[in-house]
Amino acid sequence: MAFTLPPLPFDKAALEPVLSAESFDYHHGKHHKAYVDKVNGWIDEKGLAGKSLVEVIDLARDQGDKPLLNNAGQIWNHDFFWQCLAPEGATRPSDQLAKLIDASFGSREALVEKMGQEATGHFGSGWAWLVLAGDALKIMSLHDGETPLGHDGIKPLLTLDVWEHAYYIDYRNARPKFAAEVLGKVVNWDFVSRNIEGDPIAKGDLAQMAA
Repeated sequence: MAFTLPPLPFDKAALEPVLSAESFDYHHGKHHKAYVDKVNGWIDEKGLAGKSLVEVIDLARDQGDKPLLNNAGQIWNHDFFWQCLAPEGATRPSDQLAKLIDASFGSREALVEKMGQEATGHFGSGWAWLVLAGDALKIMSLHDGETPLGHDGIKPLLTLDVWEHAYYIDYRNARPKFAAEVLGKVVNWDFVSRNIEGDPIAKGDLAQMAA
């Protein structure tokens, strides 16, 4: 048994017109799957059997194994990203999250604008993140397949994939429009809210274990 490609937590057409079913055919069915297949090909060679995905990421970081770190990180990031999405209007921030958003950004609209600016301004491939740092919300971005795992003092709450494969089918090269549409319309605020109190690392890992 090896790492698996988890199913999307929604029908692949559920987020149209913001994200099309075709985009998920490629983003989930091909790109995400490719990262899973790559790591599975290293299970015996790199001694990964029996390790969770988080343990594999930690091992790759400790050993300076950049190919393994990037590919395993991309699995984790995508597992987490799919949970961050929901049909438009289906969710809303909890009272606690809403208060944190107001305290840190002034309004949800301001949060969306600032995170969209982070996503748009990020040079090259990577991920924009909303994290909890102490008692306040913070926006940051990470390059390539880097994850928030191992970054002390932060808890990941929400992410946006800004690799070109995330938006090219529906938005061509218009990353700003992609960021504004996704963050403004199809965020799963229930998931973000649960991450305030719960363990987003466990949720993002989805209990993936290589055997």
